[in-house]
Amino acid sequence: MKITKKHLDILKRCYSASSVTVNNELNILLASEASKDEPQACYAYSGKNFQKREVVWQYGGGCMAMVQIPNKDGEFLAIKDFYLSVTPSLSRLVWMKHDKTEGWQEKTILHLPFLHRFEIVTVENKLYVVAATIADTKEHKEDWSVGGSIYIGELHDDPTTLKLSLFKNNLFRNHGFNRQVQNGVEHVYFGSDEGLFRLTPTENFKYEQLLNKPIGEMAFMDLNGDGVDELITIEPFHGDVINIYEFKNNQYEVVYTYPHKINFAHALVATTLRNVPTFVCGVRRENADLFYIQYVDGKYQEFIIEKMCGPANICVVNEKDRDLIISANHSANEAAVYIVED
Repeated sequence: MKITKKHLDILKRCYSASSVTVNNELNILLASEASKDEPQACYAYSGKNFQKREVVWQYGGGCMAMVQIPNKDGEFLAIKDFYLSVTPSLSRLVWMKHDKTEGWQEKTILHLPFLHRFEIVTVENKLYVVAATIADTKEHKEDWSVGGSIYIGELHDDPTTLKLSLFKNNLFRNHGFNRQVQNGVEHVYFGSDEGLFRLTPTENFKYEQLLNKPIGEMAFMDLNGDGVDELITIEPFHGDVINIYEFKNNQYEVVYTYPHKINFAHALVATTLRNVPTFVCGVRRENADLFYIQYVDGKYQEFIIEKMCGPANICVVNEKDRDLIISANHSANEAAVYIVED
């Protein structure tokens, strides 16, 4: 594989990476978590070489996540004003909609203290928002005395009507979050000090525990081709260990640990790169690696893409002739995309 980096912008504390279609054209999104005292833009890049840049919002940091509304061209939801050090919390969920004349328009849907991650899932042809708070209240940035919660609410055609209901609480350092479709079934995973949990969006929203140990992030993919998904984790919260588990004897067993020294591991994506099952990972400190792991010659093997970039979040888009690793290079204050070709 050939991987070519394209630097897009200097973007202080670049944090959130995603994509959205606008007029049926791919736009990649990158936004900052910088505080209200250091306002930063969110940008959308389009074109074959991402030469076109549009401002999504000029001011407004604390962006933790951006998710396109299914079947809605040019519309996505985002978290803004999440700041761990600000109490009371300013976190809010916003609706972004693209207008051909006016550009991007923003409406606040709701405020939810320390809202940190969310996704949009489908249950019997209805859309639901599944949202997670990292904590419900905080006295200061390092106060973890109160757990976070999971909320669920139906998303209607007018997103401003969204109302969230409490589903689960007392999840301390409720940081890990991932939506995946596995064997045609949609799941949402959560990681906290209490362990790894799986939510299956059915009529009753089935909820179950998979691991009983602190988990910071997670992703699933069948790398070794045995027909069973492997699990990759960051442990614990903002952790210094990345493990891969195989499901054996009705339980998850560690079969690989990332061998290089890391600090503040943060980004995990399960995807394919040129049709090869892959985990793409990012670490914010120490060597601040962006790397991927594949199963090669009977073992899990890591490949460094770049050091000292420090991705906070990653989004991968698979295209016909190339794959795109959209990377919020937090440590380098950089918005970037890595183009993967045969």
